[in-house]
Amino acid sequence: MKILRRKKEEKSINFCDLHSHYLYGIDDGSKSIEESISLIKKAYEEGTTSIILTPHYIRKSKYNANNEVKLERFNKLKEELKKQNINVNLYLGNEVFISSQILRLIEENEIYTLNNSRYVLIEFGLSQILYEAKDIIYELVRKGYIPVLAHPERYKIFQKDPERITNYIKLGVLLQCNYQSLFGNYGTKARKTAKYFLKKRYITFLGSDTHHDNKLNLDKLENKLLKIIKDQDYVDEIMNKNFNKVIKDIELGAKTWH
Repeated sequence: MKILRRKKEEKSINFCDLHSHYLYGIDDGSKSIEESISLIKKAYEEGTTSIILTPHYIRKSKYNANNEVKLERFNKLKEELKKQNINVNLYLGNEVFISSQILRLIEENEIYTLNNSRYVLIEFGLSQILYEAKDIIYELVRKGYIPVLAHPERYKIFQKDPERITNYIKLGVLLQCNYQSLFGNYGTKARKTAKYFLKKRYITFLGSDTHHDNKLNLDKLENKLLKIIKDQDYVDEIMNKNFNKVIKDIELGAKTWH
C-alpha cells in the first residue's frame, strides 16, 4: 500500500490550522467529500499536520447545520482520509457569527467549540460589529469560555484603527490571523493590519481559512513571519504550540500579548 508522504523540504514545516472550511456540504467551503480530500491532501503534503474544521454557523441563514450533521460528515471524512493514508490530525469546531444566542446554541448542541474545548471561534461582520458584541463576549468569558476572534485584520473597524482591538483583548478575546493576509490575499489594508497585530504580539493563532483550492504559501510562511517579528519562539507558538493547547483544552492565560 502506497503511503502518502510530504514534499521534502530543507526544513520540515509543522503548521496547525485553527480555521478552515474543509468540511463538505455545510457552508460556502468544500462542496463534496472528494473536494475535501483533495484540499486536505494538498495541505498535508505542504506541511499542515493538524486542522480544525470550522464551518460557518450563522443563525437564520442556510449555514446552520447542527452538530449531528457536522459530526456525521466529519467522521465519514476522517474514515476516507485514513483509507488514503493522509495522516493529518482532524478536529471539529465552528466559526460562529456572533449573536446573543451563542451560549444557548452551545448548550443545545447546535454549535461546536474548538474540539469541545472552552475555546470558541467567533466572527464579526466585516463592515460592522454587532452593537451587543462586548456584552456577548463578556457573558461567554463569565461562563468559562475563551472567545477566539477569526481574522481580525479583515474587519474595517480595525483596519481603520488597529488599536481598537485592545478593547476586545482586554475582555479576554484571543486573535486568529488568516496567514494569507500576509501575502496580500485579502488586500493591502488586511496585510498592513495583520503585520501590525503581529508586531504587537496580539495574534495567538494562525489559520488558512481555506474554502476552495488556492495557493497555500506554507513553504514561505515561517520566513515571512520571522521577517515581521524576528522571534522564533513566538512564531512557533502561533504556528503550532498554541493550537495544541486548544486541542488539550489548556488555558493560555489572560493573553499572550505584551
